[in-house]
Amino acid sequence: MFSHSLRGLFVFILGVSVAGAEDWPQYRGPTGMGISKDTELPLTWGGKSNENVLWKVPLPGTTAKGKPDHNQSSPIIYSERIFVTTSFWPEGREQKEFPEHHVTCYQYSDGKQLWDTVVPPGPWKLVDLRGGYTAPTPCTDGERVYVVFGSSTLAALDFAGKISWQKEIPDWKDFDVAIASSPVLHNGQLIILADRNGKKGTLTAFNPKTGDELWSQKRTTAFSHTTPTFAQHDGKPVMLIGAAGELQGIDPTNGDRLWWVKTPGDVTSPIYVNGFVYTDSGRGGQGVFVDANGKGDVTTTNVKWKLPNIPEALSSPVVLGDYLYRLHNPGTLKCVDLKTGKVVYEQRLEGVSGSASPIAVKDRIYFASAGKSYVLATGDKFDILAVNDLGEPSAASAAVSAGRIVLKGGKHLFCVGAK
Repeated sequence: MFSHSLRGLFVFILGVSVAGAEDWPQYRGPTGMGISKDTELPLTWGGKSNENVLWKVPLPGTTAKGKPDHNQSSPIIYSERIFVTTSFWPEGREQKEFPEHHVTCYQYSDGKQLWDTVVPPGPWKLVDLRGGYTAPTPCTDGERVYVVFGSSTLAALDFAGKISWQKEIPDWKDFDVAIASSPVLHNGQLIILADRNGKKGTLTAFNPKTGDELWSQKRTTAFSHTTPTFAQHDGKPVMLIGAAGELQGIDPTNGDRLWWVKTPGDVTSPIYVNGFVYTDSGRGGQGVFVDANGKGDVTTTNVKWKLPNIPEALSSPVVLGDYLYRLHNPGTLKCVDLKTGKVVYEQRLEGVSGSASPIAVKDRIYFASAGKSYVLATGDKFDILAVNDLGEPSAASAAVSAGRIVLKGGKHLFCVGAK
């Protein structure tokens, strides 16, 4: 057993290492594209011996015997804190009523719950529960954590768990099934994509401190459940949005369209690599690799290559080195040569989550969730390095920092790392 002084020293050292590591402050990490600089992630975890499972804690609603929402939102990490959103109907509450919306903060070192805040629901009571109330992943700037729930509410909480401000996302009756786009931060702006249907949508930037609107752009040419990504192209920032009928390059200072390509793109978050953008549609459709230069409609001039029709694929792709990795139903992985667009290999990953997005780390691709997970070597050969299983299949994507992987299951939050 550690003495109290040694135990305190151990926690202090751990805290320094976590604080100095790369944060995972939003959906798909610091780039929004599933890329991590971490080089010390574990290869194997779980199984009968709970190998490399550092801690496991119950999520809100588990101990209260509540009926959980789908809870697809992913965990985020900032310094020594993990933030998670969940919704559940307490025992005795019917699902035709609002569930409770929770934002919960955990200590990164040991999983201790630091606080759990209930966010009042917005005005939209879902009739169709396929999408659920908790699809969007939160984001943080290190001062506040920003959350969106499917009842059409946007809120900011400080790091003590107090709600700083909250507001309704308007026109909620026009959303298709559910709200799925995650909030994102860029250059001091909190940006919310709210594409409601094929004729109505908005892209709005808020002041993160106050919730005041900075600018809002009406969108009438697209529909989307995707989360925007950002890139620095030709010395200027560009926001990338994959909508139902267009891949769009957007000016993040005001929401104007800079360029667009007519192509399906809903659900999937676009990937930027070396001056090009890849997207396809989570609902099924062709994939396109597009030159990010140009203005206006560049459909006939900027598409370098196309992939044939891709089946439904609710996760997002990842790029590492010379290859694009795309998982689609039914658990099929395509490895694509970025230069040519040719499929290098196509293989099944039995039992993998089709919604959890992969993470690229050094020379590995992690298809990781709280259910069955695969770790693959990168390159043009199909090489499975490990298969892991925590027994709680989930649509939530992983978050990584300081040599650890945080995974959100249906009932628990897990942290895996080398013991």
